[in-house]
Amino acid sequence: MRTLRIALAQINTTVGDLDGNTAKVLDYTARARDLAADLVAFPELAITGYPPEDLLFKHQFIEDNKERIAQVVEASEGITSVVGFVDSDADLHNAAAVAHDGRLAGVYHKMFPPNYGVFDEERYFKAGRECPVYVVGGVRVGVNVCEDIWQAVGPTVVQRAAGAEIIVNISASPFYSGKIHWRENMLATRASDNGVYVAYVNLVGGQDELVFDGASIVYDPFGKVVAMGSQFEEDLVVADLDIDAVFRARARDTRSRKESSALLKQVGSSHVSVVSEDSQNSKPPLPYRDPTRYDETGEVYEALVTGTRDYIVKSGFSRKVLVALSGGVDSSLVATIAVDALGPDSVCGLSMPSRYSSEGSILDARELAENLGIELKTAQIEDVFSSALGTLDPHFEGYQPGLAEENLQSRIRGLLVMAMSNKFGWLVLTTGNKSELAVGYATIYGDMAGGYAVIKDVPKTLVYELCRYRNARGDGPVIPETVLTKPPSAELRADQTDQDSLPPYEVLDPILKAYVEEDRSFEEIVEAGFDEQTVRDIVTLVDRNEYKRRQAPPGIKITPRNFGRDRRMPIANRYRPF
Repeated sequence: MRTLRIALAQINTTVGDLDGNTAKVLDYTARARDLAADLVAFPELAITGYPPEDLLFKHQFIEDNKERIAQVVEASEGITSVVGFVDSDADLHNAAAVAHDGRLAGVYHKMFPPNYGVFDEERYFKAGRECPVYVVGGVRVGVNVCEDIWQAVGPTVVQRAAGAEIIVNISASPFYSGKIHWRENMLATRASDNGVYVAYVNLVGGQDELVFDGASIVYDPFGKVVAMGSQFEEDLVVADLDIDAVFRARARDTRSRKESSALLKQVGSSHVSVVSEDSQNSKPPLPYRDPTRYDETGEVYEALVTGTRDYIVKSGFSRKVLVALSGGVDSSLVATIAVDALGPDSVCGLSMPSRYSSEGSILDARELAENLGIELKTAQIEDVFSSALGTLDPHFEGYQPGLAEENLQSRIRGLLVMAMSNKFGWLVLTTGNKSELAVGYATIYGDMAGGYAVIKDVPKTLVYELCRYRNARGDGPVIPETVLTKPPSAELRADQTDQDSLPPYEVLDPILKAYVEEDRSFEEIVEAGFDEQTVRDIVTLVDRNEYKRRQAPPGIKITPRNFGRDRRMPIANRYRPF
């Protein structure tokens, strides 16, 4: 039986940390070599981190990245390494280096740089035109990069036609809720349709608004799982592949015999390069694997924890954050995520009650802080609020109190949290959710003030689900039940609830999903059964508040379409859908 031992190194890289990323590649290469792997593969742009964005316009950055890939090549003794980096000739390429025994055996250029959603790779990279196949340990291996394997007729088909028995795809596939099922179905289809092993290695960790979930995986030629990696953790996935299974799969499937050679040539040309003829004979047994996987709510929670931790650590902030604790559900969830990301000693809560703060909310904030084991500071805002009202009285005379006075409290709180941030160097985590930001139910320069918006892409109904998920974990509930059962309120006026200004979130969130994430028309949303005037009001609010969202801090993407990288609407915009 012909076998090849393959290793997938899903590592957490940092954009621009060329030395740190290279050190990880070298470390995991050594680990794979110790397990007698014939080939080890790393994520897309592992040397530079992903996405490097406009760092790619810096010539020195490109040259420094090429120096680091030379170090990786030099360290490839006794193993074949596939490593993502930026290649340059007359243009830039998102590339995979194939190294073996201290020499560069080949370079693959990504053929389908994506330019949709959060991706804008066509801004930086030229598409490749060649689909090389490498002989590794006597086995033919096709290498391609991320988006390439999403193409039903792409380099995978050309490489299989050139004899590839394994496809190694190095990827940086950003997370959103439920994407893993779509992605894994696609990979299983590519494997079974082409009668090849598909070995997919994904990036893990957070980068600004994006989170990468890892979950690297190997499929056999019948579309069955051979091995899988954990979600949201660095991991080394090692598997022995029975190469004779490729012949068995292809003997049963005649589709490839009817392919058009002209169609394959339109995709790109192919050639075969010999890297190494023999596989290592003596191999130690593989360690037992129990990869960590989550249900849909759990993976969202872990994405928020990962994104929060990595944003703070990778950005170089002190490992201390400040959360304004109102006793409400949003701030309770943000504080809990922060503790799970950084530990209780790195999180401080700040309670800032006003004349309208209920005693129950004040007690809920205190109980949450005790449950989490974090410090809770209190800063009464009544004196500052009264003074500000007195200052404004001559200018507001003759006008009824309203939104300006309500928002003044929020802006005083924003002033205080930013003062604490300046004084102690703590990063302020804002607590606004996607539902509020969508309709502008947030105060610019008030509760929007801060450095990172943890639940910026989390709809309000999902906020409650995440709180209940966290409370159901083995270490016991931390968010008080009263937080989850009382009506949501900003508590900026007497007896205020969110539903004074908005429809119930069970109504609001589906309308927002249809309009913001699915680009449904006004008529389509109404036809789905929603009240026409309610839809009209919500759509108007979403469109009117683009200017606010443009000034919000970055936050973690967990839905298919977030505000910011995904949805880019003009602020000055007179189009109305009704």
